[in-house]
Amino acid sequence: MPPPDSTTKALADHPITRRWPATRPEAIQLYSFPTPNGVKISIALEELGLPYEAHAVHIGRDDQMTPEFLALNPNNKIPAIIDPDGPGGKPLALWESGAILIYLADKTGRLMPQDGAGRWQVLQWLMFQMGGVGPMFGQLGFFHVMGGKDIEDKRPRDRYADEARRLLHVLDDALAGRDWVAGAYSIADIALAPWVRNLRDRYEAGDLVALSERANVLDWLERFLARPAVQLGLAVPPRD
Repeated sequence: MPPPDSTTKALADHPITRRWPATRPEAIQLYSFPTPNGVKISIALEELGLPYEAHAVHIGRDDQMTPEFLALNPNNKIPAIIDPDGPGGKPLALWESGAILIYLADKTGRLMPQDGAGRWQVLQWLMFQMGGVGPMFGQLGFFHVMGGKDIEDKRPRDRYADEARRLLHVLDDALAGRDWVAGAYSIADIALAPWVRNLRDRYEAGDLVALSERANVLDWLERFLARPAVQLGLAVPPRD
């Protein structure tokens, strides 16, 4: 780990600390909000026991569009991190939740096999979330309960409902006879489960996508939500 004075200076020089000052510069700095993508990282950090300091980037107030946040993530999306002890002991700024999950797993040697077929199984399911579950569930939420709910033409909503139903079928089949999607608990579960929870609880779309017919998914979700680290991570950073 770099000397505390160099770490403090590196963080102090970053524009994001002007808006969100670091009080624990030796810890991983997490810039996030408790959305399905945001809680992936707080859950992983809790599971791994890594020291971190969480900063609320309130997307309802467009915090993610401020110059300070854009200096860290030009794609204006949460979450993002700065690890003061990155590769070679140098600070690393990183965004995109999937990339951060892989980084944290590689950094600690946990939540994903480090080599062999098991690693690729985890990455396969992580990409399934990043490219399918997240975008499709998110679009369904928009057309079902958010800005698009008042559109009279229900074809957009039904298109995403059909795809969400298909994705849940794929996930349900994968969970037959196993507790976790890639065999052992991993970043793949941490990526997927918050989206299924959101689909059920926030979007209230369980009936629309026949979630009750996916017993394997529902059992898996409850196993996930029962984990102490998950319960802690779901509330980070707190909504204010």
